[in-house]
Amino acid sequence: MTLQDLNSPHGGTLKELSVVPQRRRSHAVHWELTPRQYADLEMIAIGAYSPLETFMGKSNYFSVIESMHLIDGTLWPIPIVFQFRSEQIEPSAKYLELTHDLEQVATLEIGEIFKLDLELEASRIYGTTSEDHPGVKLLYSGGDGAITGTLSIHATILGYDGPEYLTPAQTRKAFGERKWKSVAAFQTRNPVHRAHEYLHKIALEVVDGLFLNPLVGQTKSDDVPVPTRMAAYSVLLDRYYPSDRTLLGVYPAAMRYAGPKEAILHAISRKNYGCTHFIVGRDHAGVGNYYSTYAAQEIFDTIVPGELDIHILKFEHSFYCTVCRQVASKRTCPHGPELHVSLSGTKVRELLTNGEDLPPEFSRPEVAEVLRRAYQS
Repeated sequence: MTLQDLNSPHGGTLKELSVVPQRRRSHAVHWELTPRQYADLEMIAIGAYSPLETFMGKSNYFSVIESMHLIDGTLWPIPIVFQFRSEQIEPSAKYLELTHDLEQVATLEIGEIFKLDLELEASRIYGTTSEDHPGVKLLYSGGDGAITGTLSIHATILGYDGPEYLTPAQTRKAFGERKWKSVAAFQTRNPVHRAHEYLHKIALEVVDGLFLNPLVGQTKSDDVPVPTRMAAYSVLLDRYYPSDRTLLGVYPAAMRYAGPKEAILHAISRKNYGCTHFIVGRDHAGVGNYYSTYAAQEIFDTIVPGELDIHILKFEHSFYCTVCRQVASKRTCPHGPELHVSLSGTKVRELLTNGEDLPPEFSRPEVAEVLRRAYQS
């Protein structure tokens, strides 16, 4: 298997959608996009969800739920559909004029309207039908109808405004300019803490470059806000990472909290960004206790060789050892758990919310100061 094979977009071609002029349409319905719909539209438009070129139709929807593949046999773990409630759209509608902040950004020419099976989707994708799961709750609230058809993009779809915004085409160019032949992507929705840094530095020992690719789309209300996270990433990279071997770029997807299935989606997306490796740690894309600790790693063992073509870097739970006086894992540390300080984004949020300082075992002092100022304000 060649590097070029590993680094090719999922399905073989990067499916970017060009911006085209708007046209007047009869029988059109104006539709203000939800945050999830906007994020999915953005991921399709920039090619991050290649080979998708529009929202899924009925055949692909049920094929993905039942077999984790599109009807053409391409590996795909989670349905990407345009969801609605039946009373929201008249049966005579032929077009949806999609708006964001009341500005039209796209048109969806309606080709098919079909009914979703929400309980089946929840069970197969999220592993639960409980509305206590945030992903399932959002799924149920969206309605049981879906629309697909031809997408036309009329404006740049931009969920994040900043120099860190890079499309898959732009990251591929950036990797080439840096002469990186192997790139490891890291997904996070939390500020980077010392356990994350430990994984990054190990990865940098075996690849040419690290692509720190934090998710900036819709997340839970108690997650750390995007501006605060971005400020924390920047100060950490500026002071503790080699600038010629790291790149910070945002991932504009919405968070689904679908655990193992979402881990595969994240890997496919990073393949589209041009990465050759993807880091998967403990409880990737998980929430609560819905998934076992390493379920997101184990699911990659079920994929037929050649279907994914991106190397998965699996890491065990890491912690700060008070005897070793450094971050370690059970593979590298001989001491018992009573001597370990566990590190997690959840714990960081708890301390900040309670007005407590972050100990150095959790976070670099510069990062802790960024977070402290944000939470105090």
